[in-house]
Amino acid sequence: MKYPKVLGYELIQQIGGGGYSRVFRAVNVEQHSVAACKLMHIDENTTEKERKTMDKEMQIHLALKHKNVLEFLNAVVVEPKFKAHYVPGVYMLLEFAAGGDLFDKIVPDVGVGDEVAHLYFNQLLAGMSYIHGQGVCHRDLKPENLLLDAAGTLKISDFGLSAVYKLTGTGKTRLLSERCGSMPYIAPEVNANQPYQAEPIDAWGIGVILFTLLAGNTPWDEPTERSPEFCRYLSGEIFNEDPWNRLGESALSLICGLLTIEPSNRMSLPDVHAHPWCMRPSQLASRGVQALAEQLTQALRDSGDLTFVEPTVPDSGSADDDAIMLSAQSQFTQTLLLFSQTQRGRRYTPHLTRFYARKSPDVLLERIKTGLDSMRVQHRLAPDAEGQTHLRVAGRDARKQVFKGWIDLEHYTYDGCPASFCIMRRDVGCPISWRRFWKELIKSPAVWDYVLKKENADSYRMSIT
Repeated sequence: MKYPKVLGYELIQQIGGGGYSRVFRAVNVEQHSVAACKLMHIDENTTEKERKTMDKEMQIHLALKHKNVLEFLNAVVVEPKFKAHYVPGVYMLLEFAAGGDLFDKIVPDVGVGDEVAHLYFNQLLAGMSYIHGQGVCHRDLKPENLLLDAAGTLKISDFGLSAVYKLTGTGKTRLLSERCGSMPYIAPEVNANQPYQAEPIDAWGIGVILFTLLAGNTPWDEPTERSPEFCRYLSGEIFNEDPWNRLGESALSLICGLLTIEPSNRMSLPDVHAHPWCMRPSQLASRGVQALAEQLTQALRDSGDLTFVEPTVPDSGSADDDAIMLSAQSQFTQTLLLFSQTQRGRRYTPHLTRFYARKSPDVLLERIKTGLDSMRVQHRLAPDAEGQTHLRVAGRDARKQVFKGWIDLEHYTYDGCPASFCIMRRDVGCPISWRRFWKELIKSPAVWDYVLKKENADSYRMSIT
């Protein structure tokens, strides 16, 4: 079976997804344009309820038009009866977020600076205020659902768990009852066996996201008594601990207002708009996309992470298969280092969790397996494709959340000797946890000695070993 062309777009590379859906980069050669395509699989066993859930996601997403919402372009459905020709499923054609995941650029336990957090939180707030104005509750706000376009603008994505709670004509609202979302980000009332108000749970979600932007980690595993950190938040003890005690007074008051336990006392989005931390003018908005990209990745440079992403390797020209992306690259994506040097030339690589190594793929693969075993991360080898070696990996992060993804290895020649280019692609889980996993694998004794670093990175190596 193969994938159909979707309104002239050909699916060329999987870039995300997990479970019953996958996301691909799609190219329309005639229009010289790029889009994303979300494929939700269907078969003879797909229930009517599941089909209605897919339809609801499409209908809600189609109705939302805002600069901070990933644009829904169109959709086609391939029914199971045509499976002899194409992969059955619902194919949703979406705006392509060339800037990748926002949280892929955030150093664990460090976060971004106050100005970057201020800019992106206000964009998130604008998008969510619009979504609520359309009577929709997102219900799944988390880092992996916040993307960036080629100009660095935040885009809210994935409306699979969203619900209509308000009639825009009359303003009449309803309570919601479905238990859904990811534990580190959901509001406490979602865990109760009672219906809940819609808007306060999204307010809680943006509060957790603001904390994560500033601190580089979520505040707790889950908002229940099973979490020691959440219990210390309730008692007030946690405010004397890192990272809470390094948050600015204004940002902390906003976070606490959003993370108020009682929904009726929690800050509403209009309250947030009027908060002094949000109302102050942005110092970044008028400085251009290059300055934004540099500020966004400053902590990555300070930590030394970018010495692995783009070491000193020879340039071999442009890769023909990525000509469209190369011609569409922006100052923002270039500054973010979203294009990598491969054996065939420059290629769009939105993952900043990548590295080069002084060993051929077959040798490096065994070293990586050893490193993964020491980290207790599950792995299995997938069939080779287009000269690449693919390793499927899965584990749990420090917040007990599942992460899954791929480690792709391809041949690269360095100083005339066999070497490897390695990309680590997350498709399930938090981008910050995936970055932590990437760093731990690079630092593992089995892999570290073969990793190429940018020149003059010796001091960094000494600082982390």
